[in-house]
Amino acid sequence: MRRLTQGIVRGWASLGPRFLPFADVATPELPLGRILRLALFQVTVGMAVVLLTGTLNRVMIVEHGVSAWLVAAMVALPLVFAPARALIGFRSDHHRSFLGWRRVPYIWMGTLMQFGGLAIMPFALLVLSGDGIGGPVWAGHLGAALAFLLVGAGLHTVQTAGLALATDLAPEESRPRVVALLYVMLLIGMAGSALVFGALLSDYTHMKLIQVVQGAAVVTLLVNIVALWKQEARDPSKTRHDRPRPTFREAWADFAEGRQVRRLLIVVGMGTAAFSMQDILLEPYGGEILSLSVSATTVLTALLAGGTLIGFALAARSLSRGGDPHRLAALGALAGIVAFSAVIFAAPLGSQLVFSAGTVLIGFGGGLFAVGMLTAAMALARNGGSGMALGAWGAVQATAAGGGIALGGALRDMVASLADAGILGPALTGPAVGYGVVYTLEIVLLFATLVAVGPLVRVAGRTRQRPQSEFGLAEFPG
Repeated sequence: MRRLTQGIVRGWASLGPRFLPFADVATPELPLGRILRLALFQVTVGMAVVLLTGTLNRVMIVEHGVSAWLVAAMVALPLVFAPARALIGFRSDHHRSFLGWRRVPYIWMGTLMQFGGLAIMPFALLVLSGDGIGGPVWAGHLGAALAFLLVGAGLHTVQTAGLALATDLAPEESRPRVVALLYVMLLIGMAGSALVFGALLSDYTHMKLIQVVQGAAVVTLLVNIVALWKQEARDPSKTRHDRPRPTFREAWADFAEGRQVRRLLIVVGMGTAAFSMQDILLEPYGGEILSLSVSATTVLTALLAGGTLIGFALAARSLSRGGDPHRLAALGALAGIVAFSAVIFAAPLGSQLVFSAGTVLIGFGGGLFAVGMLTAAMALARNGGSGMALGAWGAVQATAAGGGIALGGALRDMVASLADAGILGPALTGPAVGYGVVYTLEIVLLFATLVAVGPLVRVAGRTRQRPQSEFGLAEFPG
């Protein structure tokens, strides 16, 4: 029996990274178990995103009858803290503490803010809706706003400090594969929590809402504690109180010195906005324009996620072999142009197959672009300043994503109303016009992204060196 057990263990070990997902992301400095545990903070971030933008969005509008504009305003509140991610990263770079930790205090405080926001959120929503719950209307508005703000501030703080900690721990040559793993964990957190929340709230009651949201608060606290446990080594020499600390203005001026950083952030903003504008339009487009059933439009989410995972896998494989992250992001933008063109032409062709292929390509291009740009942002970190670099990336990325979603929805509604009124002329009528304008704008933004990223590719091509390590996420099992 013992020989059989040893044989099974040796057999699994011999499979290696080819058949075991993420097995080759490990390095001697950062073992597989440790990086997987650290990546759990992305699961809780994904859970919070799904809860805010999906589950509670639907519950407030449908079950509680809250005005759509008020729900949209509440959901948008977490974006208020997105620009502060650069400041959060800077503060974690130069945190002063007798304990010797730089990142852990920020991840912990962000976790507590998420916990507090989720803990009070269901009661605030019940007061806001007025469904048999006593209390003045202003108390519901104030409580809901506070809850959404706390969750938003918490998830931005956790993700900024968590990505900075991952950058600190991972050797430079393995960072692209670590990025891919962190993105996959974010997808897992979003997909898994969406399924769990949907199952738990299938038979909706006020009590179930309270239990689900507060259960999410407890899970967030416990999972982030597990993710943090013994990750950052204490080093009081880096956090001593007499150590000089530059002002944020000075640190930003040093970080943004030269055109490369500014251009990279412009690329991140334009590309993210381009890929984000369709986030809330893809399923309505399939249902309204191509007459897809509810189940068929639900499958679109799986197709999008599948394309994204393929993009992550290809990005990790390319970067592990010395690929240029800027070139990879440009390839993602090209894939996005083809994808949005396919979605536009699916309407006149009446082809669900073309639409499905375009959906997969949107995920694929978005995955390539996201991993490429985050890897490029990680490369900007110097002298322990990964918090500033990733905070700047996160601020631009989150703001552009939120602004892109809002602009896409508003533009679609405005153009559709003009088309219905006949103001745009007889050639531009019908429900597809509003969607077509948004997708066309996304294509224009992606072309602009390609123009902006070109000089970065040329600069990187002159300085890039092939990594020496073979560790990393080389490929997914196929």
